[in-house]
Amino acid sequence: MTSKQRAYLRSLAVNLDTILYVGKAGLGPEVYKQADEALEKRELIKGRILPDTCPETPRDAAEAIAGATRSQVVQVIGTRFVLYRPRRKDPKIILPRP
Repeated sequence: MTSKQRAYLRSLAVNLDTILYVGKAGLGPEVYKQADEALEKRELIKGRILPDTCPETPRDAAEAIAGATRSQVVQVIGTRFVLYRPRRKDPKIILPRP
């Protein structure tokens, strides 16, 4: 992914609601399943680590979820992160050309 494409996805993520939360249970099959289903439906999701309870850092959690769901980390800022995975059929988000 180029920096231009990443910037485009960041601009789309500004208005997204946070739909994925990682709390004291940490990362597990439930979190991965929820992220996978959300990515299939939306392509771009925003997640958050609950800092007082989650044992992982935001960067580590975002990379672990991205690896498990075959997605890409767009950005990590503070306790929030954004993930992107294009749909297999009929993608909604068309990235700018590199």
